[in-house]
Amino acid sequence: MKIGKQSLEFKDIYLNYSATIVGSLEGEGPLNEYFDEIVHDNYLGCSSFEQAEMLLQTKCLKKLLAKAKLNDSEIDLLIGGDLINQTAISNYVGRNFDIPFLGIYGACSTIALGIITGAIAIESNNYDKVIAITSSHNCSAERQFRNPVEYGGAKSETTTFTVTGAASTLLSRKRSKVMLSKATLGKIIDVGFKNQTDMGRAMAPAAVETIISHFTDFNSKPSDYDLILTGDLSLFGYEIVKDVLKEKYQIFNYNDCGLLIYDANKQNVFAGGSGCACCGCVTLSYIIHELEVGNLHKVLICATGALLNPSMCLQHESIPAIAHAIVLKRCLD
Repeated sequence: MKIGKQSLEFKDIYLNYSATIVGSLEGEGPLNEYFDEIVHDNYLGCSSFEQAEMLLQTKCLKKLLAKAKLNDSEIDLLIGGDLINQTAISNYVGRNFDIPFLGIYGACSTIALGIITGAIAIESNNYDKVIAITSSHNCSAERQFRNPVEYGGAKSETTTFTVTGAASTLLSRKRSKVMLSKATLGKIIDVGFKNQTDMGRAMAPAAVETIISHFTDFNSKPSDYDLILTGDLSLFGYEIVKDVLKEKYQIFNYNDCGLLIYDANKQNVFAGGSGCACCGCVTLSYIIHELEVGNLHKVLICATGALLNPSMCLQHESIPAIAHAIVLKRCLD
């Protein structure tokens, strides 16, 4: 049901199972115990980083199906996206499964967009079991958006480190411990920011817009949530959002996935994590676990994405950004 201008409220939409796979650096971070699998080879035995990312996403999807004890033919819809041109990773993965496929692009907000799209599909009563999946790979993303890692170029302090990993979840009306209760679709926000090495500050205004719109549409406030979590704003973008929310709402229960997945004091990750797998792997491992065991009861997750294109940036265009929010809620037995 549509609420206000940008939001939706869902009834009986559950996250039944989730699966996450990450790379070695992510596996050395503070959330390592929550991931299903940690791989220690950036190539995963493949001949390119793109093929490695395809294998990451494939393994993640197979792991999810195994958890759910389902065959791919029993899934009604697969919704997937990634960072590589024309969502190539997800397209190439989808060709190997007997599932109708819907490719999406929300940059680093893709997991939230996929979950929202899946919930809408289920509420239409045309679909029963829907999977949302996404992935990113540090080396394939660097080749796409910056310079190949082999180039060895210097990084600025505002640069984020693309997470290597894949995340997936199965949505249905079958009751489980975690439900999707609400969502807010973001608007494209462009404040004229052009620095490709500072995605956090480019995306921060979009996160602020979506969070405030969410509170407005639902007549809610930060204290209604145990935690408010943004996608991958980096240390610099996080500070912007924190200052705005603190001034407007006196908010303190706020954090960012890019700051949770790594230990910036011990790991060389510059301003924190980014990439489709950043919000996806944090949400579908750590946050799901905390909801299932009762340490959290209601979480607002605002996944952010910079909708830049390398060609447009070479033409000196600014960077449009988006943020989509979902509310995950613990269900009592």
